[in-house]
Amino acid sequence: MGCAISGLATKTEFSQTDQEDAAAAAAAAHPSEEQIQMVKDSWKVIRDDIAKVGIIMFVRLFETHPECKDVFFLFRDVQDLERLRTNRELRAHGLRVMSFIEKSVARLDQPERLEALAVELGKSHYHYNAAPKYYNYVGAEFICAVQPILKERWTTELEEAWKMMFQYLTSLMKQGYQEESARQRNLAASPKDRLDKKNTAL
Repeated sequence: MGCAISGLATKTEFSQTDQEDAAAAAAAAHPSEEQIQMVKDSWKVIRDDIAKVGIIMFVRLFETHPECKDVFFLFRDVQDLERLRTNRELRAHGLRVMSFIEKSVARLDQPERLEALAVELGKSHYHYNAAPKYYNYVGAEFICAVQPILKERWTTELEEAWKMMFQYLTSLMKQGYQEESARQRNLAASPKDRLDKKNTAL
């Protein structure tokens, strides 16, 4: 059964330019104090099932966006997604992602520490060849995965709070990815190229 999520992942993101990503990053709002408290309270319930949520999240991700498997060398050729539910490598990766979410939730009221965490993760994803277009998908599948766990606690307001958090995180990760991409391009340029660019700017 599908999960209706809007506002996080759309196919139009596949055609976004770096400039559009940068604009989206600048526009992403930090969750409100009320939303932060809602996320923190719900996380207390979710964290008891983090391994389960991590598995469900990635199996759903590969079902809804099979192209995402290309980023994961170990799972690229797996056709039977049900087998992934017992895959130790996927479980381990799911736990790493859930650990990042846990750290992010803990730092929601410490914006500078949260920004440093998410930007650094975005930089590392540049080296994994995990393009920014994939980041929003994970947030959408996380939201789908936790709804059954939270049951009657799940509300439209809580969904909006989690969406806001993931939009904020993905904007910071995209910023980190773009910063690292620019740094690598600069490193790859020859000294003459860098000098020419400098002279052009004068």
